[in-house]
Amino acid sequence: MVKKALYILALILCTFRGIAQDPQFSQFYANYLYLAPSFAGLTDKNRIAFNYRNQWPDIKHGYQTYSVSFDKYFDKFRSGLGILMFQDVAGTGNLRTTSVGIQYSYDFSITDDWHARPGLHFNYTERGIDFERLLWNDQISATGNAPVSAELVPMEKADDIDFSTSLLVYSNKYWLGASVDHLLRPNQSLYFYEGDETNPAKVPVKYSFFGGVKFIRPEHLLRPIPTSIQLAFLYKQQEQFRQLDLGVYWYRAPLVAGFWYRGIPMYKEVFNRDACTVLLGIKTKNMNIGYSYDFTISKLIASTGGSHEVSLSYVFKTKAIKHKIKMVPCPEF
Repeated sequence: MVKKALYILALILCTFRGIAQDPQFSQFYANYLYLAPSFAGLTDKNRIAFNYRNQWPDIKHGYQTYSVSFDKYFDKFRSGLGILMFQDVAGTGNLRTTSVGIQYSYDFSITDDWHARPGLHFNYTERGIDFERLLWNDQISATGNAPVSAELVPMEKADDIDFSTSLLVYSNKYWLGASVDHLLRPNQSLYFYEGDETNPAKVPVKYSFFGGVKFIRPEHLLRPIPTSIQLAFLYKQQEQFRQLDLGVYWYRAPLVAGFWYRGIPMYKEVFNRDACTVLLGIKTKNMNIGYSYDFTISKLIASTGGSHEVSLSYVFKTKAIKHKIKMVPCPEF
C-alpha cells in the first residue's frame, strides 16, 4: 500500500514538473495529423480517424487522451487539408488540455521517384482544471478534512494560439520527415504572471524526426496475398526530454502486427527506458481498426498497468480524382 502511494505521489509530481509536455500516442501513424501536418491529405480519399489512449490504468486518475481528425486531398491544387481535435485529461483535478486546429500540406515532385510535402498547422489550445476536486495540505487534519483551502484559486482556464510546421520527403520505398511544434510557445498557466520570463507554463518547442523503409514480398501462385514489412522510427525532443521509438510492422491482408521499443539505448543522461508496445490491427479497403498495449519496462512496471490504445479510421471517396497521387509508404497504425 505504501509502495503504491509513493508511485501515485511520483505521478503527481511528474504532472506538475511536466506541465508543459505533450501527450503521446503509440499508434502515431494511425493519428498522423497529430504527428505532422505534412500528412494532411495523405491519400486520394477522405479520411476520418478516432484515437483513444488510456495510460497507466492501475493508477487512479491516470492519463486519458482522445483524438478525432478529418483530412482530404484536393487534386486540382495538389494540396491536403486537415482538421485535428484532441483532449488530454489527467489527475484528481481533471487537468485538461484541449486543442482544435486546421492543417495544410502541398505535394510537389523533386524527381520522378521522390516527392516532398511541407505542412502547416494553426491551432487554438486551452488548459483547465476542476479546482474544487483538489485536496490541499491545509485541508487535512486529524478531525477530518476541512471544506475549503487557503490555496490561491487559479483561473478556470488558460487559452492561446499555436503554430507548427513540418516537411516530409518520400519515395515508393522510403520516407523521412521532421516536425517542429509549439513555435508560438502558448501559455498554459492557470495563474497570472506579469511577464513571459517568470511564467513556467510556456509550452516548450518540440522537435520530431521520423522515417522508415517498406519491403514488399510480391504475390505468386503459392502465396497469392502479398506481404509487406516496414521498419520505422520516431525521435522526439522537448527541452531536456528525449524519446526514441523503434519498431517493425508486418502486414498480410487483412492482418497487421507490430512491435515497438520506446527508449534510447546506452543514453543515460535522463531516464528514458519506458515501454515495449505490441500492436494488432485489421486493415480493409475502407476501414482500419487497431489495438496496442504498452508493457511498462521502467521502475513503475508493477504499478501502472501499462497503457491501452485503440484506433479506428474510415476512408471514402466523394468523386474520382484526375491524377493519381503518389502514396507515402509509411504504416497506417
